Amino acid sequence: MAVALRYRIVDVFSDRPLAGNALCVVLDPCPEAVMAAVAREVNLSESTFPVVTGDGTYEVRIFTPHAELPFAGHPSLGTAWCLGAGRWEQTSEGGTVVVEADATGAVMTQPTPRFTSAEPGPGVDALGLPGAEMASVAEAGGLRHLILATDAPLESLSPDPGAVAAVARHARAHTVSAVRRRDDVTLHVRVFAPVLGIAEDAGTGSVAGPIGLLARRLWGTAIDATILQGAEMGRPCRIEVHADEAEVRVGGRLAACAEGIFTL
Repeated sequence: MAVALRYRIVDVFSDRPLAGNALCVVLDPCPEAVMAAVAREVNLSESTFPVVTGDGTYEVRIFTPHAELPFAGHPSLGTAWCLGAGRWEQTSEGGTVVVEADATGAVMTQPTPRFTSAEPGPGVDALGLPGAEMASVAEAGGLRHLILATDAPLESLSPDPGAVAAVARHARAHTVSAVRRRDDVTLHVRVFAPVLGIAEDAGTGSVAGPIGLLARRLWGTAIDATILQGAEMGRPCRIEVHADEAEVRVGGRLAACAEGIFTL
């Protein structure tokens, strides 16, 4: 028997379609056996499969083309936005977060990250950086991110995907990222996730909060800052971060891009 599944594609961290980080949200209950195949078919950085469980609550499964994730940033924002304006409690394997959506965008609280210092050398070499001021592994929501803070420009990085994957595996990290301070309220970030089948990510909400906290500690940047990411891929993202040690929030604008039906 054929199964029809409605879906929407939305661009997160952008106020216009065909920019930002694209996300596929499958709106109808999807058989578990085909979730990974649907994510491979769409071949975006992530696809989500939410199920509304109550008034303002839902559970979600999150897939890349190669793996299921316990939590992720731009999929959380995009999923809540597709479900409708209001306050949502989202539960995934990585925990429960609150997402508030309106007509133009969404903002979410994030699990409090735990930081562990790391040796910057391997990441510096893998990304092709001339150097880094520090390296740290941030863990939150079941995800681990290796973050390198640098004063070097990031526009012309030439990472070695195999080396980046090896560094990520050694750190037991899902992503390897570089961050540079542009001014007290602006950070430039690039994020690479070859272990998840994503060579480079256009806009990574799950690492944005930890990066905002690290930037405050290292450079004294503002509690409210903007992360610029994805321009090198032709998918510019603006990620708004509230980097309070007591409560980290991440958000941005969203734009509808496409909708349709899977017939399986």
